[in-house]
Amino acid sequence: MQQWRKSSYSGGVNDEHCVELARLASEAGVGVRDSKDPDGGHLTLSGVQFACLVEQIKQDSTR
Repeated sequence: MQQWRKSSYSGGVNDEHCVELARLASEAGVGVRDSKDPDGGHLTLSGVQFACLVEQIKQDSTR
């Protein structure tokens, strides 16, 4: 079972955009899910895809 943690970029309790991350089984990648709907499934990203997502978020936040 993976251990989920709230993203450091997520805000407080009333934040609409809260996500949780988990390292999935070896070589399976990173799981991303809505922290307000933990039973709603998750998106699975490879390590490369996750790194690209983080980079895109950083670029968008500076605009």
